[in-house]
Amino acid sequence: MKNNYLLALLSAFLLWLGWPPIPYSSLLLFIGFLPLLIALENIIRSETIKKKGKKIFLTAGLMAVVWNTASIYWVYNSISAVMPPFAAIVISLIPFCLGAALMALAFSLYYQLRRKTSLLLSLFGLMGFWISYEFLHASWDLAFPWMTLGNGFANFHQLIQWYDMTGIYGGSMWIWLVNILVFVLYLNRKGIYQLRNRLVPILCLVLILAVPATYSLFRYFSYEEHQNPAQVVVVQPNVNPYIKFRISPEEQLNTLFSLSNSVAKPNTEFFIWPETALSQNGDFDEENLRETYSYQRILQFLDQYKNGNVLSGIESYQLYNYAKTTTAREITPHIYQDNFNAATLIDYSSKLQFYHKSKLVPGVEQMPFGAAMNFLKPLFKAFGGTTGGYGKQAEPSVFYAQSGIGAAPVICYESIWGDYVAKYVKKGAQFIAIITNDGWWGNTSGKDQHLQYAKLRAIENRRWVARSANTGISGFINQRGDIVQRTKWWEPAALNQEINLNEEITIYTKTGDIAAYLGLAIALGGFLIIIIRRQHAHLP
Repeated sequence: MKNNYLLALLSAFLLWLGWPPIPYSSLLLFIGFLPLLIALENIIRSETIKKKGKKIFLTAGLMAVVWNTASIYWVYNSISAVMPPFAAIVISLIPFCLGAALMALAFSLYYQLRRKTSLLLSLFGLMGFWISYEFLHASWDLAFPWMTLGNGFANFHQLIQWYDMTGIYGGSMWIWLVNILVFVLYLNRKGIYQLRNRLVPILCLVLILAVPATYSLFRYFSYEEHQNPAQVVVVQPNVNPYIKFRISPEEQLNTLFSLSNSVAKPNTEFFIWPETALSQNGDFDEENLRETYSYQRILQFLDQYKNGNVLSGIESYQLYNYAKTTTAREITPHIYQDNFNAATLIDYSSKLQFYHKSKLVPGVEQMPFGAAMNFLKPLFKAFGGTTGGYGKQAEPSVFYAQSGIGAAPVICYESIWGDYVAKYVKKGAQFIAIITNDGWWGNTSGKDQHLQYAKLRAIENRRWVARSANTGISGFINQRGDIVQRTKWWEPAALNQEINLNEEITIYTKTGDIAAYLGLAIALGGFLIIIIRRQHAHLP
């Protein structure tokens, strides 16, 4: 049994090595699950091991916990900065173990299916179960799709130019298909599983590896952007998030103006400022923003750039005379307030545009499952979140400049949802503006992974990404997923770039996560086999 646990740990190590931000290491993902599959096969075929289902779950769970924790260890950094060490560890166990438990569940279902049908069908069922876990973990109130397998190719984006057709779930399928074929060939070589013709899986393996990679490399080196230029500036003010609210709004604005002016050109059209760049003691009332000191200062700044637009993060609120939303809180009798982690577009006209972040961080920005999780409010409040939760809007919205340019205001965490970002593009966004604050995690791989994942959004939609991060890393990513410019970590900086706007719609932008739905269909077929054959087993 110890050898099986060692094999599980080997899988965790290979998968961790293949994960961003380690450059060009993604190829390890193609064999990352092989040691674990061998360990599970040892358990399944053992004549001495009892309670095999439990052993399968524990062995797969060991791999999942180690890989998951090693890849997102930085979650603890953000929590430990505001909580005692023991409490921070307890809270960290939620993201560390919840995703891992769902991964292990996929392997438990594989074991159940394996008892009812053939090896090959069971392995394809496993692929479906895994993609179903990924889809669930991107959809429910505890969503955290950071570890979706297809994200792993962000550090070798030259191989996945076809994400403009399938998105990241196509990458998850690619990884699983290769792992399955390598595992079958291993079993055949060991004499455990007999193949009628060994050349067939070898040929399939070669084709599954070569065809997508060859097409992608051809697409990468032959891709040409249509010349439709726009001047964009991204600003990295480098305000320490833990002391941000001790710094006066005037001082923060002066930093943003100074950095913006240092690289701007007379024809600059967009100045991108990071998440919550506009803040004050008490959030901004959206109805009265024009009357504030900050707004008037921004208009003065734009005097120099008549075509300029400031796209900035802002902490804002709206007031209602009734409980208009589930997140509105009564602050005085018959007056309700909704707070937002938002973005705004300010130009030289009197027009104001707002977008309210929709993909909220569980616990920190919204209370998962509403009333059922009320008992966790004190813990989440200690994490720096809000006990009532931020308001949000159901659908993304596009900011339009006076010139007609459409920008997608993507706030932080939202940038890891490919289908959500694609909705901006379907609505007319010609480039993607990601505004974020990655300083909570410290100088860890979390900030690098977040930057790498933005490359996937550029490829899926064939849109430039302009990324403004408060404490880094800011930069520009072209339509092929190349990082054209980037800042250093924890340094105030600003970058200017001429980007190419794009209006063409990719297959992925049109269709969304079709690959995920295929995985769900495969999983459903596996469930039906388990249920039907279990019922038949109990028939007289």
